This record gives sequence, structure tokens and C-alpha cells, in this order.
Amino acid sequence: MNARESIYIDGKWVAASGEGTIEVVNPTTEQCIGSVPVGSAADVESAVAAARAAFPAWSASSIEERIEILNSISAALKERGEEIAQLITAEVGTPINYSRMAMVGTPRVVSRSYAKMLESFEWEEEVRNSLIVKEPIGVVAMITPWNFPLHQIIGKVAPALASGCTMVLKPSKEAPLNAFLLADLLHEIGLPAGVFNLVSGHGRDIGETLAAHAEVDMVSFTGSTGAGVSVSQAAAPTVKRVTLELGGKSANIILDDADIAKAAKMAVYACFNNSGQECSSLSRLIVPAGARDEVVEVITATMQRYSVGDPNDESIRCGPMVSARQQESVAGYIASGLSEGATLVAGGEGMPEGLESGFFVQPTVFADVTSEMTIFREEIFGPVLTITTYETEEEAIALANDSEYGLSGGVWSGNEERAMRVARALRTGQVSINGGAFNISAPFGGYKLSGNGRELGIHGLEEFLEIKAIQR
Repeated sequence: MNARESIYIDGKWVAASGEGTIEVVNPTTEQCIGSVPVGSAADVESAVAAARAAFPAWSASSIEERIEILNSISAALKERGEEIAQLITAEVGTPINYSRMAMVGTPRVVSRSYAKMLESFEWEEEVRNSLIVKEPIGVVAMITPWNFPLHQIIGKVAPALASGCTMVLKPSKEAPLNAFLLADLLHEIGLPAGVFNLVSGHGRDIGETLAAHAEVDMVSFTGSTGAGVSVSQAAAPTVKRVTLELGGKSANIILDDADIAKAAKMAVYACFNNSGQECSSLSRLIVPAGARDEVVEVITATMQRYSVGDPNDESIRCGPMVSARQQESVAGYIASGLSEGATLVAGGEGMPEGLESGFFVQPTVFADVTSEMTIFREEIFGPVLTITTYETEEEAIALANDSEYGLSGGVWSGNEERAMRVARALRTGQVSINGGAFNISAPFGGYKLSGNGRELGIHGLEEFLEIKAIQR
């Protein structure tokens, strides 16, 4: 039982002033595996005050000190990597191999990448008679989700540290234990008191109080679009910077000159990573009408080998949904696909065969999905793939862009020039061509309701900076 009884403020573990605790439930076993304290507005006040007091010294810290801290974080994550991977699998239900790679490996590399970036980052430039100076924005409130809990935290903490900002983190209720472990690590490596503060609790209490706080200079939020709107509204009266990484309903286009079989097979994995609980999941597969049957045949065969079950089993591809609530939501979308007339290719309603407990759903694929259907339009955040056909390249692009979201996308083609032309036409923040690998040095973020601002790489660092022009 991983029971945390204190929150982390000003370099110390202190009692939270809220009432009760938040239980953390393992979605595979449905058993409580830990708990965290419920913080209050008073705890937010203390954390923001600590971050504000620490800002002058940390913002003036040497680049060498920041590099050392970032490299130490990366080394600590590597040293305790298996422990963290096991913890996140227990919290979220992520298959253990993917947990090792994406939940621990990626944040480790991200932290190290910002240390490397600082070695050559240009903080000043001259433009005619002006000196243009980049300075840390100040105190940053960070509100993070459960689906990639540590990666989303490090994606904010690392550039904030690199820029010279101080911070208050509010982690998700579903998967907060890894954030507490990170606080342990930051304390052990000697991060100065007040630079990083951690307050757990309920979003409406902690998140909105942070967003509205006059002494918070920036909010970095990752989560649902609805919650992002609430954060923006709370932050608006103080005119602070707000960066938002929100929902997605990303399209994966197979053009008629692509390797159809390869693209169809890879489309399953592009949708179902992290059991489909991924904002950048390529959940809408858009295929040539003439290739519809081949795509369905390949995907049907792939799904027969796509294993679902205990995420601690290294052979398993798909684990449970993070909570009973998420299980119910995804099951509702599967029922919607059936009732609205989509063709069921794999999966369907009910628990996967052989499983009687845990928050599981069947990994599901629908064909003959039209743009009017709910499963085409709304973010499901689970292992549900839709297949829609098109007649022309222009129609494929129109279908891909027919979404209120614009986070990610994919294009498959045998002609790189054609693939690039289609990729440029997509109104989305990222596009992979022929399965191009995720790049932690490239900016990540979206168009439209998928958010504002970018994370990762130099663009992610610059979100935490203000720009001053000094004329002389």
C-alpha cells in the first residue's frame, strides 16, 4: 500500500489542510494500491508563495546548475526505471513493456534533451539598436493528466527548470503516485527549496485555484478540452499565459499508392498504443474505397493476434481502461457505433474473453463509418478504431480535416512528394509519414480545440520565456 500522507511545499513534506484522501485504484485488479492527501486553497497559497519566494534566486541560477539538475533527473529516472514503470502500470494499466519505454524512457530522454539544449541556447540577440533578452516567465502552475502521467509532468517540469521558472504541480487524481515519487527524486538530487512544489487534490479546488491565482504567471495544462476551457476562463481575469494540450480525433490516411497491407496493420498499433488512451491516437483510418476489403481483411487478421489482459504480462498488447468511469464511457461509444449502423470488424460490447474483472473493454474496430456518426466525431480515448472510405485525394483530406480537433495525423503513400503534399494540407499539429517515429525534439501540440502552445524541443522551452527589448 503506497499511502502518501504529505504534500511537498518549499522543499519539505508537509500535512495537507484538505479533508480526506484520494484512493488510487489499480484498474486491472480493482484494488486500492495507495492514496494521496486532499489539498486545499490554503495549500495552493503556501505552494505559490514558496515558488514566488524561490523565483529570484532560481531565475538567476547558472546554466551549469540547471544542466546538472536536468541530467541528475534523467539519471535518477534511469536508476529507478523499473520501479517507476511498475508503479505506472499499476496506476494506469499500461502494458509493462510500453510503460518501460514511453512512461519512463521518454521522460528520461526529454529531461536530458533540455540539459543538452541549454549548452547552446541563445538567450540574447541584437536587432539594430535593441538587445532582445529572453527571461523566465515566473511561477508556473502545472496541471497534468493520467494517461502519460510522468511524461506529461517532465514535459513541463524540464523546460520550466531549464528556463529558470519555479512551479506548482497538481497531478491527476487517477495516477498521482508517480508524481510523489518524482518529488522524492527532486528532493534527493538537491533541487533548491521552493523551485518545485506538489499539491494533490481535486481539479475544481486545486486546478482552478491555481489558474486564477494572481501570483501565478503561467498555467500549463494537459487534459480534456472541457477542462482546458475551464482553466482558461479561470485564468483570464489575470491575463496570464495559458498553454493547453487537449483532446484529439486524429486521422490516418492511406493513399491508393501506399503499401496497403503494411499501412493497415500499422494502423492498429497507431490507434491502440497505451490501450487507446492517448490524445494523439490515430483513431480515424481513412482508406481508398477500392482498398476497403483488403484493409478490413488485414486488420481482422491483426486483431486476432492482438492480446488483451493483465498489463504485467509482457506478451499483452492492451490493458484495462484507467477507471470504471472510463470503461463505461468507452463501452458507450462501442454501443453507439453499433446502434448508428457501423460494421463491426473486431471486438464489440462486453468484457474480453476470459476476463471477469478489471476495467477492460474489447479492442474494437468499425468499418463503413460515416462522418455523421458519433464515433467519427467524438474523442473516445480507448481502443476503438474507425474505418472510413473515400474516392479522391481531396475527399480524404476533407474527411481528415472534418474535426473540431487537430492534434496529430498520419499519411501513407508510396510517393514521398505526394505524402508531403497531403501532410501539409492537414490542419493538425503533427503528421507522421509512413509511420515516421515520434521525435522528442519536435514541437508537440495542436490546432483548433486541441489546444494552444507547444511542448517539447526548443519550442517547448520558449513557452516558459518572456521577451524583453532593451533599446540603446
